[in-house]
Amino acid sequence: MKNKRFNITGACFPDEHYMVDISERLEKIRSMIIQGDYFIINRGRQYGKNHYSECA
Repeated sequence: MKNKRFNITGACFPDEHYMVDISERLEKIRSMIIQGDYFIINRGRQYGKNHYSECA
């Protein structure tokens, strides 16, 4: 078994990198989109903002 590490570049793979479960947040974002609400994802570079929008 490999030691997991934090990944700050490129794609993350659960068996190699530490991951955070954001499914609850994605459900909130999805419901906001369906309702036509506005929201802002305010994070720094390389935080996965585009990935969030693809999952929603």
